[in-house]
Amino acid sequence: MKTRREFIALAVTAPLLRAVTARSVEVEYVFDAPGNDPKPNGLQATAEGLRIYDQTRAPSKAYLVRYEDGKVLRTLETDAMSGGGITFDGEAIWISSSYNCKIIRVDAHTGKTLASFDCPGVGPVNWPHPRTSPIMRVHHGATLATQTRAAGQGRQGGGPQLDAGGRPRQASNAANPQGRNPTGSHGLEWKDGKLWAVVPPAKMAYNLDPKTFAILNKWPTAGDRPHGIGWEGRYLWAADTNMNAFHKYDPTTGEVLDMIQLKDTDPLPHGMTIWRGDMWYADDVGVICRLKTKFNKGS
Repeated sequence: MKTRREFIALAVTAPLLRAVTARSVEVEYVFDAPGNDPKPNGLQATAEGLRIYDQTRAPSKAYLVRYEDGKVLRTLETDAMSGGGITFDGEAIWISSSYNCKIIRVDAHTGKTLASFDCPGVGPVNWPHPRTSPIMRVHHGATLATQTRAAGQGRQGGGPQLDAGGRPRQASNAANPQGRNPTGSHGLEWKDGKLWAVVPPAKMAYNLDPKTFAILNKWPTAGDRPHGIGWEGRYLWAADTNMNAFHKYDPTTGEVLDMIQLKDTDPLPHGMTIWRGDMWYADDVGVICRLKTKFNKGS
């Protein structure tokens, strides 16, 4: 029989789930991500264009591209280490520098670091069977197409010897059975002067004061690999890469209100954003997609 303390702990660590029915939608390929060996891991829609954070090892780059064709408008080199999230506060860019467990604020025109903060909820992830992309990029001249990967040929996330930050994996132990290095946030959003972050090791979403980095609110996510996040009106959607799905949350309580389940053959969601009723997402093999369904355009 559970004690009162155990019930309280369960309430804090389990997401609030309505009886939601997962719905399916069609996915359309829009364009190839920029870069010689693209690994887009963060997306943020802005009035200037779509911002793409690329998880290359050194230096990590942030791009501003056109929505219609992906043409690069601006390229920034940043101090981030293999990050996963990007957002814009109206003046500067925030980036998840995941593999040194920081969240940094950078100049939107130069990429220079303006501030750096410790990310909450950091630690090694424990993914016994991390999902990998079902597609591979096939170039034919200037045209990109996708095809289903052959069984067993999917890229293994992080590789057998190095983590995603390019560093040797740690020795495994009971607390860290996969020998993974600590990581931090993989998704960021900005709203009403506050920063939001989802952190896979903690399986949590955090609402943060951007000046003090005090935690204003937090709640558990539905899956163990929360990634890109985006606003539909007052509600926050989050991609979960291992679940191959998107969840719609009440940002006050963390209650799950809706769910979209992708097909096993669809590009795998990493970065995500919502712009003028369209949900955009990135598969880190280099594909930028959007869902063929409309969302609330409200702010």
